[in-house]
Amino acid sequence: MDTKSLMDSVLSYVKEASAIMEDSHFDVHEKDGYANICTSADTSIQQLLHRRLSALLPGCGFICEEDDVYDPDHEYVWIVDPIDGTANFARGIPDCAISVALWSRTGGMLIGVVYSPFRRMLFRAEKGCGAFLNDRPIHTSDRPFADSILCTALSLYHKEYAGICSGIIMEAFPLCNDIRRFGSCAMELCYIACGLCDLFFEYRIMPWDHAAASLILQEAGGVITGRDASPLQFVRPTILVGANTPENHAVLNDIVTRHT
Repeated sequence: MDTKSLMDSVLSYVKEASAIMEDSHFDVHEKDGYANICTSADTSIQQLLHRRLSALLPGCGFICEEDDVYDPDHEYVWIVDPIDGTANFARGIPDCAISVALWSRTGGMLIGVVYSPFRRMLFRAEKGCGAFLNDRPIHTSDRPFADSILCTALSLYHKEYAGICSGIIMEAFPLCNDIRRFGSCAMELCYIACGLCDLFFEYRIMPWDHAAASLILQEAGGVITGRDASPLQFVRPTILVGANTPENHAVLNDIVTRHT
């Protein structure tokens, strides 16, 4: 498969879709209570990307956040989050992004694109080709755990897990520099990829939240796994543990595994 030509097309489609994000006119509705919302921009972007990507790779499957689009039983599957960080987007907070990944059942994650139009940050990676921010090669930091920033959350959509998350955060906090919560998994993982932050944990993450950014982080030299250093899952929710270095990942993974 020629991932270079595919990447060029994906970048074009994502930039086309970003015009919808930058349009200030959108409606907001709840999907499952006020903590989980969707906007008309989410729906319009997903429809556009589904249409463009279906034509780009006929016979492919899709896993998308909106409208229960879940069809993973194909060799090639597009994993799409039309807006990761919808709550931020709806409030005018710029930490939100379009996320598109191409996953192969036999070849793993092949392409990852995360674009934040309000931050003007375009992250991309092809398997085995490194990671880039606005066409500049990026790499994770080499900060030790004690000087690291941990990105995390309290399981917003399943608040019954907040106690578990709190235990992990409270054990990690004295060992690291500080904690951040940006409200977009894709952006947080990309911030680690380019050296702004260093550690990541969330208890229940969906495939569209991390698929593209996980490849970007790995291609930038980072480590990202499930609980107990298990392989990443792309067809169901997962615990996610990421870090800038293998050493820091081992420390954070030990904390997460013991609490879960």
